[in-house]
Amino acid sequence: MTEPKKKIIFFIDDEPQVRKAVSKTLSQLDNCRVICLVDAESCLTELRRIKCDIVIADVNMPDMDGIELLKRIKELRPQMPVLIITGYGDVPMAAKAFKAGALDFVEKPLNEETLLPAVKNALSKLPPDNTPDINLLTKTEVKILKQIGTGKSNKQIAADIDRSIRTVENHRHRLMQKLGVKNAVELTKIAINMGLATSK
Repeated sequence: MTEPKKKIIFFIDDEPQVRKAVSKTLSQLDNCRVICLVDAESCLTELRRIKCDIVIADVNMPDMDGIELLKRIKELRPQMPVLIITGYGDVPMAAKAFKAGALDFVEKPLNEETLLPAVKNALSKLPPDNTPDINLLTKTEVKILKQIGTGKSNKQIAADIDRSIRTVENHRHRLMQKLGVKNAVELTKIAINMGLATSK
């Protein structure tokens, strides 16, 4: 029996001691690899290079803060689970993070009691290893895949997203290439498996 693939966790914080402590805490998780990064730009660069499963980012960082990074990640990888951490959290900031698509908002100090349950929750929501990686898809491709999953035709999808039928056909073709399927039926099954559509 082959060992399951390790889950990759990106942790972004500009404080070396915090990166060291969090890396040690997360090393307790089974079958996970933690990659610590110093700033938002490093995270965005690595996201384009490495398949990551979860991102954990501090709010207070130079140049680009955690909320802005969250928004950029959601543009690149719409389904990526992102946890936002802060040393001085408040309700408006938490609301802003959730509105931008954060899965969770965790206040420092980051200890086993606060961080591990949040990360375990995020891991539990990841699709099975045999499900194609939705993070390979753009926001538009995810939108179209949802529509395909509900059985809509190219013409209906084009009307819904205000694009030409040819554009939708091109997106559908790219979706089939990225997800390794040969026809619309398989594409619909994948949409259902990814939780983007219902089988009803």
